[in-house]
Amino acid sequence: MNPSRFAGLELLDTPVMVVDADGAVQFVNPACENLLALGRRELTRQRIATLFRDSEALAQAVATTLRQHASFIEHDLVLGLAHQEGVLHIALTVTPLEGDEALALLEMRALDQQLKIANEERLLLLQQANRELIRNLAHEIKNPLGGIRGAAQLLEHEIADRPELKEYTAVIKEEALRLQSLVDRMLMPNQRHVLSEINIHEVLERVRSILLAETPKGLVVRRDYDVSLPLLIADKSQLIQIVLNITKNAMQAMKGEGEIVLRTRVARQVTLARKRHALALALQIVDNGPGIPDELRDHIFYPLVTGRAEGTGLGLTLAQAFVHQHGGAIEFESRPGQTTFTVLLPFSRES
Repeated sequence: MNPSRFAGLELLDTPVMVVDADGAVQFVNPACENLLALGRRELTRQRIATLFRDSEALAQAVATTLRQHASFIEHDLVLGLAHQEGVLHIALTVTPLEGDEALALLEMRALDQQLKIANEERLLLLQQANRELIRNLAHEIKNPLGGIRGAAQLLEHEIADRPELKEYTAVIKEEALRLQSLVDRMLMPNQRHVLSEINIHEVLERVRSILLAETPKGLVVRRDYDVSLPLLIADKSQLIQIVLNITKNAMQAMKGEGEIVLRTRVARQVTLARKRHALALALQIVDNGPGIPDELRDHIFYPLVTGRAEGTGLGLTLAQAFVHQHGGAIEFESRPGQTTFTVLLPFSRES
């Protein structure tokens, strides 16, 4: 095969690959090298079966195209790369090439970014609905709480001569205070935030000192900072709350024994809240705990969803609300032994 035959494909932004009837890779363009994170020399040694995990659907598409000599289109195909973790969501078009040799041209357009944007918009709508629900529910709870506490205090005066009964009024007042604290936390996202220039590493060091003070033995909090990052325009107290809520969840999941990594990097050309940003902060919080249970993964940011009997299920809900108020996004990946929460925040509030 003459490689110059495909020279025009080098300039395409769309990742393309040419394979023969046996699935052997004959050509890839630079965009395909970037998509698959392998060089051309290595890729052209591969076959579809060795390059991708669970490649039956792709091999079948190539076989159908060559047999029927007609294009094949798949709008959403999931492929796992054999040489690294994770999967690719792609829109696939397979086209037969004219010539003596049976060759197929594969065009692979990554859908990950579109899926991420669509998922972010869905989460924004869900978070707005949750915030309205929480606010209404919190007000409904808050109104009678004052009456309950007042009645308990009056009752305490009435039974002043019976100290053995004060234990019961104390329980009423303590539980009312606990509910009041819960309601205040539910209403926190509706509070206005105060913006200023923030060094994210000062925030992380504050959280790190809090965690180590609460769990002096058994917990390791490791730093992995990019100290060249610019300053953020953000609310410092809310940033502390975001990181603290996520790290405390990790600490509690590990029962205070394990490792948490606080990592900062720069993300380039990212879309957040429907705005394109040249630079954004990528803050990762990684723990080596048991991972998020499968039954909670789709609902992890919902209010009052928790995997612990003593938990309130508000920590990640509040973290998500604060991140969205800053025009950012929050996502996670989890498996036993490694859970990573990634918070993306724009350095500038402008698009």
